[in-house]
Amino acid sequence: MARRDKTNYYLDLADVVSQRSTCLRRRYGAVIVKNDEVISTGYVGAPRGRKNCSDLGYCIRQQLNIPRGERYELCRSVHAEANAIISAPRDKMLGATLYLAGREVSTGEYISHSNSCSMCKRMIINAGIKNVIVRDTNDAYREINVQDWIDNDESLSGQRGY
Repeated sequence: MARRDKTNYYLDLADVVSQRSTCLRRRYGAVIVKNDEVISTGYVGAPRGRKNCSDLGYCIRQQLNIPRGERYELCRSVHAEANAIISAPRDKMLGATLYLAGREVSTGEYISHSNSCSMCKRMIINAGIKNVIVRDTNDAYREINVQDWIDNDESLSGQRGY
């Protein structure tokens, strides 16, 4: 059996972290790594002390038929990237890489060609993270240079994430 390459190893970790997600629609896991050291992990879930959608048995955004990428302010959850950033010291995130893996809850399939939402992009930029690697399939991924998000400011064009 061939040894797993390091990028997919960290994406596999993000995939395992995503299994803690409490969202009824999508499971995301994030792992922040610097110098081959895991700095922090995060998954989708309600703020500490609040009930998760999985506890309530419903998703308000789904009940209201809100399309993907819209009206996140109605969502009970904190995104995986945000939870990983919240749990990490900033000095350890400077120049780090964030690995992100997401799956549809209904099918278990990877969410290919997903991207961080605009709020998470802003947090990633301010955290000083240098690269984001997003899993598209079990072996395929995309590497995003965070500087591109700075240079191509989506808030000026109305583009959306996820």
